[in-house]
Amino acid sequence: MDPDLSLEVVFYQTESGNEPVREWLKTLSKPDKQAIGADIKTVQYGWPIGMPVVRKMEPGLWEVRCRLDRRIARILFTLKGHQMVLLHGFIKKSQKTPQGDLQLAKERKAKLEKYDE
Repeated sequence: MDPDLSLEVVFYQTESGNEPVREWLKTLSKPDKQAIGADIKTVQYGWPIGMPVVRKMEPGLWEVRCRLDRRIARILFTLKGHQMVLLHGFIKKSQKTPQGDLQLAKERKAKLEKYDE
């Protein structure tokens, strides 16, 4: 693939400069981090990409679907130009994406859009 078409992966930053997804990743085991990193890289160099790696949640919001050892992780992201902005990451404990996790990603996405105005 043409490297010019790849996405730049960036972590969402709070007003205080924290990067919640990066901080969450640091709490995971090395094999989990590697699996999630590989899936993000697949999206980065293969975009646009669909199931089973990426699922659209709503307009402008997608999830990277990561299979870990006996667990499932999700990274919710949005696109900003050629940037893949990682908004929220979590370990999935049920079939449906928890409303609180989805809401948090939507709020972070809205904050990003507000700064672009």
